[in-house]
Amino acid sequence: MPEIKERPILFSAPMVRAILEGRKTVTRRALNAQALKNIGYGVQLGECHELPSEGPLHPNSIGYYNDFCPFGQPGDRLWVRETWYCDHFEVQNGPYLQPSDMHDLDQSRENGKLVYAADDLAPYEQEQPTWKPSIHMPRWASRILLKITGVRVERLQDITEEQAKAEGVRLYTDHAELGDWWHVEGIDTYSADPRKSFKLLWSSVGGDWGANPWVWVVSFRRVTP
Repeated sequence: MPEIKERPILFSAPMVRAILEGRKTVTRRALNAQALKNIGYGVQLGECHELPSEGPLHPNSIGYYNDFCPFGQPGDRLWVRETWYCDHFEVQNGPYLQPSDMHDLDQSRENGKLVYAADDLAPYEQEQPTWKPSIHMPRWASRILLKITGVRVERLQDITEEQAKAEGVRLYTDHAELGDWWHVEGIDTYSADPRKSFKLLWSSVGGDWGANPWVWVVSFRRVTP
């Protein structure tokens, strides 16, 4: 039986909420330089075809591309890194919680040891926490574990309306349900069209929609840690 691997993955607060609400079951990430280099080596060795400038992928190369996905393969797991904060426990016991202190994460959260930016911040309206960036979240502080159900490569703009919804985007018509989060998440990332909402979301985090890059499409389902 192949070993199940775990890797970290970063999500913004709106996307964490989408995962927790069951609206987000897929994520797209641009192929990085290393993946493109690996595919280039494969082309030189005659093991795969080049990524086409237009048109579909060569069917004999799809599996080869998928093997280079840095997020893993179906069956592997992703633990979510998100913006977080160590509460009063941090002040009393030093800057970092130790794994031995986290026997019961749910109870620890209730006691105020950990809070997450994606959650309701009502208790902190008077004094906002000093958030720690998601990149600095250790494994023991993660509360969300995902199981990869599929991996593929496609062009960014090939996303369908159904897939855009699976990315967890909000639609402009959803604004009445957003409450206070409407201002936090930003009206500029919403449209009545799911694909346009995703385009706005991609652009809002610095992505270049017009470049239409090749992306990893990683589908997943949430599992109990």
